Amino acid sequence: MPSRLTREATLSTPWHPRPILGIESSCDETSAAVLDETGRVLSNVVTSQDAVHRKYGGVVPELAARAHLGIIDRVVRSALVQAGLTRHDLGAIAVTQGPGLAGALLVGVNYARALAYGMKLPLVGVNHLEGHIASAWLADPEFPLPCVVLVVSGGHTHLYRREADGRNTLLGCTRDDAAGEAFDKGAQMLGLDYPGGPAIDRVAKQGNPRAIRFPLSRLRKSSLEFSFSGLKTALLYRLRDMEASARSAQAADLAAGYQEAIVRVLVDRAFVAVRSCGTTALAVVGGVSANSRLRALLTERAGLEGVRLALPPMAYCTDNAAMIASAGRQMLLSGQEISRDIDIFPTLRLGTRANVNMARAGR
Repeated sequence: MPSRLTREATLSTPWHPRPILGIESSCDETSAAVLDETGRVLSNVVTSQDAVHRKYGGVVPELAARAHLGIIDRVVRSALVQAGLTRHDLGAIAVTQGPGLAGALLVGVNYARALAYGMKLPLVGVNHLEGHIASAWLADPEFPLPCVVLVVSGGHTHLYRREADGRNTLLGCTRDDAAGEAFDKGAQMLGLDYPGGPAIDRVAKQGNPRAIRFPLSRLRKSSLEFSFSGLKTALLYRLRDMEASARSAQAADLAAGYQEAIVRVLVDRAFVAVRSCGTTALAVVGGVSANSRLRALLTERAGLEGVRLALPPMAYCTDNAAMIASAGRQMLLSGQEISRDIDIFPTLRLGTRANVNMARAGR
């Protein structure tokens, strides 16, 4: 006999657009957002945990989960107040169910499940990477498909081809550290603040990217993969061979050169992907897409090659719930099967419909 969950998941009815609440808690930002029935962002509240993790030089999973637990209800209430709505005005809830830190995901998913049960609302689990991709259309709803999407964040450096029907095909990814991890580890070696990406970006503005050159990853010219481990080693050896006074005097040039080596590889691979796919549109999303040097190089290259470029506004670059609500809304409009008993999937891959697969397995 089919389980209650299987019956619930397969008896979905067409969803009629109403305001949707998004919840994001996959790592170290607690966020809630509300979109209206047309998909316009009414509110997007993001609370960072930088102060919690700064002294450790990276995110501590248990501390992240505890911080989410202590603030998530307040963040959701704030998002509703800013949107001028109450929970009774909502038509659905979307929540990140993976990938991410297990404890952090549990906080968001359990909160969303409880609210969906209490309000008898549809609940849809969203892949965090799908949320980042959806952020490209928050500010540019007419951005064309198919296109190439570069997802570049703390834990992800992936190139996808996105089709008109919403399918994503992986073109290439990092062989080792993601670009965001390279920024964080580089900043730590340079003695800069956490998070590393914004810290390096800030200091590099005062330096000369050509004064101290770092090697670019040596992959095949047509490769769509990335590698940043050699770059980190190059920085380590460069710092080891410098006097402390020289490191201090040349801190801005070191940051600028290191940053340049990361962003030029990202730009190069992204435009190789655009040419190989025969598209004329490129979206770059994720936390690293907020980097000022990366945005400048992408804009310059897109203009030279006649490529339409989508760069989300700064508020939608880092982890946020508006992108989760937008992705969830599109899933509901496309007829996504609904279950209020979604679970977390910390290693969820893009394209995997976790909540539906779980239901069909009778979990």
